[in-house]
Amino acid sequence: MTVQFDAHNAAVIADPYPALARLRQDDPVHWSDRLGGWMLTRHDDIRASLRDPRLSSDRMRPFFAHLPDETRTGLADLDAHMALWAVFNDPPVHTRLRGLMNRAFTSSAVAALRPQIATIVHGLVDDLLQRREADFIQAFAYPLPATVIAALLGVPQQDVELLKRWSDDLGSFVLTSRLSPDKYARANAAIAEMNAYFGELVEERRRTPREDVATGLVMAAERGDFLSRDELVAACVLLLFAGHETTTHLLGNGLLALLRHPDQMQMLRDRRDDSALVANAVEEMLRWDGPSLAQVRVAADDYELRGKVMRKGARVFQMLAGANRDPEVFADPDRFDITRADSSRHVTFGFGIHFCIGTPLARLEGQVAFPILMERLGDIALAAPPDWSDSIVVRGLNRLQIAYSAA
Repeated sequence: MTVQFDAHNAAVIADPYPALARLRQDDPVHWSDRLGGWMLTRHDDIRASLRDPRLSSDRMRPFFAHLPDETRTGLADLDAHMALWAVFNDPPVHTRLRGLMNRAFTSSAVAALRPQIATIVHGLVDDLLQRREADFIQAFAYPLPATVIAALLGVPQQDVELLKRWSDDLGSFVLTSRLSPDKYARANAAIAEMNAYFGELVEERRRTPREDVATGLVMAAERGDFLSRDELVAACVLLLFAGHETTTHLLGNGLLALLRHPDQMQMLRDRRDDSALVANAVEEMLRWDGPSLAQVRVAADDYELRGKVMRKGARVFQMLAGANRDPEVFADPDRFDITRADSSRHVTFGFGIHFCIGTPLARLEGQVAFPILMERLGDIALAAPPDWSDSIVVRGLNRLQIAYSAA
């Protein structure tokens, strides 16, 4: 029997895991007419494919190359800019861009943010407690990582909302939203404005260096190599975009998981000062219903797996969410358990050379935020059904309406 995965179906958008389980068991290398590409769902297959050079991350250049000339001309800003993102490049270009970004986005720079993150979290909770019901995404899960990454880059706090609008418009294109018919034009306009904004920021940092990542990128050098102005701007945009998107959905999906498993929420509330448990709880949130549904690659050469051949040029969807529920890797994988010992084997942040550069920051924000939320908010409950994003790449919520009291 042919297994079907309808990525446009509302029920699948809300809960893709039963369909992914059927694929993983019966058709782990699945051709999807709806997606126009192959879907991989098994943990070992995905880990291997993420390290295989025959599956290329350079999917933007082929996309724009196949557009009609008139359409491509109208998206010139988007075309030129996306080609400079490290995540859409293979070695040796990726190696150079990622190496220089790593020199600015250091673990010590991230770790030093812990007190500042806690201050931001407490301020957002103060605002939440001015009322007793709120959309958790808009009131907390978005502004926390957006404020943190803006501070890390050196972006003024008053500009965060402006950058959010641009980032949302860009996200409808990058994250493959299926319900946004004007997403290309909106993304092109957003990238033009972001390029202008960060171009000015980069030039200002050249004149007046500060203690921030934007300055670090400007000053980063490796064997005498520097990022060009356009590469600097692209790196800033990428860090801003990736630095808040993943964490927003970690926070939203994580809270929803706790709400649906009150025993686990109570355990986290009772043991919120146990740093090891908190860290493990965040890993379980990332595994069980994490912020990454899929990564997309393009076959740079024929790629054979389990007797099926993905021909050169084919799109390959590595379904990370499916891999994170693989029973060959995780014990009782459909059980949400913040004490489980195998949570950290998830592939939510990818694997190999494209492992997410913002992983330490996302983890840190989750580890700081959830204990404070558990300490200060009580009687948290859903006030409306969750509203899920239709993205085939991101697994996240557009809206999470909650009611709560002061703890």
